[in-house]
Amino acid sequence: MARADEILSGRPAKWWHPVDGERIQCDLCPRDCKLHDGQRAACFVRANKGGQMILTTYGRSSGFCIDPIEKKPLNHFYPGSSVLSFGTAGCNLACKFCQNWDISKSREMDTLMDDATPEAIARVAQGHGSGSVAFTYNDPVIFAEYAMDTADACHALGIKTVAVTAGYMHLPAAKEFYAKMDAANIDLKAFADDFYFRLCVGHLQPILDILAYVWHETQCWLEITTLLIPGQNDSDRELRELSAWCAKELGPDVPLHFSAFHPDYKMTDIPSTPPASLQRARRIAMDAGLRYVYTGNVHDRAGDTTYCPGCGKPVIERDWYEILNYALDDAGHCRHCGTAIAGRFGRFDKAFGARRIPVRLHGG
Repeated sequence: MARADEILSGRPAKWWHPVDGERIQCDLCPRDCKLHDGQRAACFVRANKGGQMILTTYGRSSGFCIDPIEKKPLNHFYPGSSVLSFGTAGCNLACKFCQNWDISKSREMDTLMDDATPEAIARVAQGHGSGSVAFTYNDPVIFAEYAMDTADACHALGIKTVAVTAGYMHLPAAKEFYAKMDAANIDLKAFADDFYFRLCVGHLQPILDILAYVWHETQCWLEITTLLIPGQNDSDRELRELSAWCAKELGPDVPLHFSAFHPDYKMTDIPSTPPASLQRARRIAMDAGLRYVYTGNVHDRAGDTTYCPGCGKPVIERDWYEILNYALDDAGHCRHCGTAIAGRFGRFDKAFGARRIPVRLHGG
């Protein structure tokens, strides 16, 4: 419930229906929260006000920053470009290992500092020369209406949009949401329902359904990230099953990122992921037939680099977020053999690099 002294405010939200004559049900994600008047959903930002669903974080952000697109991570979506990133507060999962827990688990609205309209966000991205805007830090699924309106404003100025998400969303809402997104990095946190239930308070199958939908039924470019947690989701068997599913259900061209865990939030007793575990996961995924497999949060030149599946030569050599060599033409073909690399590409002049530029927005 909201605090006794709290006055709920926000914009009208989508994806809900009345139940029981007294409550309403949120239809955005598989949690299916049923809310009495004045009650907040599990994500904390959607609420029942007077029998209507509202989004309490519309137009409010936890901060804006310009990053390299590779940080999302997206290695096949206009490599070397910059992206204006922002989030709000709250989350519809409850991951005990959350790496952005101070934002995603926030229950304080004063966490949200910047106030900006969708149009203001698009103008700032354009003014800074960013080719895209990313909805990230916390999960954009829960502020989908704000993200979608911002996507419309961005597209009006020729700016692309990126969702960085756990993908925990009902399909009807997802159809509207991903129609507005040009790219997405979706977490596949594990390949076991028990993991999702114990450590995330969620389930695996809805994620798999969304991954297949986005890859096969939309124009949204997709890359996948799995955070490898020692002893939890890093066994050879589970990695083989995850990789085999990706190869069979999505195909060999979907990029897969294995990222290193560091102790945080409610899982401070588990050590950081050894680089060798990431390299092992990468080998397993490539042996399963995936062509573009990466390691993240560690220094691994081979695991950062994109290789041509035709001739095997490096076509984008990376060191963390720096691009050291770029050997693709404007259409994304290998300059060595002409093979098309999967992804979205354009003219490459100079990479944005490993910079991080905080940006402050004020109103609309």
